[in-house]
Amino acid sequence: PDLLTRFVHLIDPVRYQPGGLTAAALTSLRRMKARVESERMPRGVPPNRHLKLGRGGLTDVEFATQLLQLQLAADHPALRTTQTLPALEGAWRAGALSATDVAALRTAWEFGSRIRAAILLVTGRPLKADVLPGVGRDLSRVSRILGYPPGASLDLEEDYLRAARHELL
Repeated sequence: PDLLTRFVHLIDPVRYQPGGLTAAALTSLRRMKARVESERMPRGVPPNRHLKLGRGGLTDVEFATQLLQLQLAADHPALRTTQTLPALEGAWRAGALSATDVAALRTAWEFGSRIRAAILLVTGRPLKADVLPGVGRDLSRVSRILGYPPGASLDLEEDYLRAARHELL
């Protein structure tokens, strides 16, 4: 524990630089994110259905959160966490996000995570867990696991698409 504490104190000034990211670093990170999305997005998958890499997906929430951490954590220690939801809370406490923004980001992240877990339970295949199933048996089963009533699988789809759209900053 002592070594870990000393190491964290050593790297914190590097991780959380006073003044946050430079414009060049921010541009570089945005390019990297765009490249990751274009290279990792499976062919033929509509971006709004990919729970992780799609528009408003988990990666968007995590990227936005981590950018806030890199920008503000030098002055706001509550942002110094590896967990997305506590970091969002820290960004709110720092005045970087409104309560409405935090709620939208939290909803998108939690809902996307819950859907991924339900897809994994339904299919047993981790690679399929990143894509919201189309209309059919898998979507119906996922919706039931998530507490939707029988015949309401399209409600799940609409709820997710709405949550992901609201998340975008």
